[in-house]
Amino acid sequence: MALRLMTAGESHGPALVAVVDGLLAGLPVSEAYINGDLARRQLGYGRGARMQIEKDAVRILSGVRFGRTMGSPVSLYIENRDWENWREIMAVEDAGEPRPEPETRPRPGHGDFAGTLKFSTGDARDVLERASARETAARVAAGALARRLLEEVGITIFSRVLSIGRVSAQSDNAASESRFEGVDEDPLRCADGEVSKTMMEEIDRAAQDGDTLGGTFQVAAFGAPPGLGSPSQFDRRLDARLFGALASIPGVKGVEIGKGFAITGVRGSEAHDEIHYEKSRGVFRPTNRAGGLEAGMTNGEPVLLRAAMKPIPTLGHPLATIDSERLEPARAFKERADVCAVPAAAVVGEAVVALVLADALLEKFGGDSMAELSRNLEGYLEEIEELWKPRGRRS
Repeated sequence: MALRLMTAGESHGPALVAVVDGLLAGLPVSEAYINGDLARRQLGYGRGARMQIEKDAVRILSGVRFGRTMGSPVSLYIENRDWENWREIMAVEDAGEPRPEPETRPRPGHGDFAGTLKFSTGDARDVLERASARETAARVAAGALARRLLEEVGITIFSRVLSIGRVSAQSDNAASESRFEGVDEDPLRCADGEVSKTMMEEIDRAAQDGDTLGGTFQVAAFGAPPGLGSPSQFDRRLDARLFGALASIPGVKGVEIGKGFAITGVRGSEAHDEIHYEKSRGVFRPTNRAGGLEAGMTNGEPVLLRAAMKPIPTLGHPLATIDSERLEPARAFKERADVCAVPAAAVVGEAVVALVLADALLEKFGGDSMAELSRNLEGYLEEIEELWKPRGRRS
């Protein structure tokens, strides 16, 4: 692994922290650029009251000088404004009795129950604070650094919401960046404005019923050269790494590349992407059912991924559970939460995909500086120029 990330911090603790190790020297970065992605993560129709409290802004504590990385670890700090309301509940020092009442009514669908058993704690608060999706703010900040690295070599990443609950937009294997134009201006980050309105109505109905909704989103990367990843070992296959990254987002229960599960319903003659050649275009394929990956490697086509997010497990009308202390029937405890967070999850999806692709890029082309990486990549592209010409933005 060339690029390493570690995050720390609890949902209602003082702050979130991320440390990114392995970034090359000479990469232009800024707090303003990272804050742009943090702001996108906080948007989306159906978000809860906490997004009115938190105005995420990053502080770069190390690894950057005069707007460029130095080759040393970059550390990022994001303050939790809500900490002021949780000082006693999340206190670091033991102030003695009385202590806050423990959370002993685990929410079905969350990590409360399994985590309480795993860590031998009688209080689900010790588990849920880290299992919370709040942690993804740190990953989005780190992912912004990876995105900047990819942009420097012509790789761009986008996302869009495909469905909310039972409402779906027309789905296709997007072949160009133009399919994602205007997505960030839509309340649900959906490319179809009329479908978006129906999605919002669906969210309103769920909110009125004290319920929640999940959905699906797509993440696409354009401009990745062929050969990132490797079939040599299972843990070097790029598709496996991308699957793992997207599945690590809280609430994501399914991931597919390209046509994914739909491929199983057709014959091989309809499943694979034929390879053609023209002198002016180089190698090209009329279709991209593989989603840009074959045998654990990028094949030069856009990388197309889709993820499915379950409904949020904290409900306005809580589900049946048990009181783990009294061992009697109960209703799950309720905490401030979103009705739907699929648009935010899509932005997190961009971040984790950027981290994986940046890591694969550094593995293949290496170097200690951006200048060295660029030289190595340029040499490779010249070597394969007869067969592959960068065309991630073609429609």
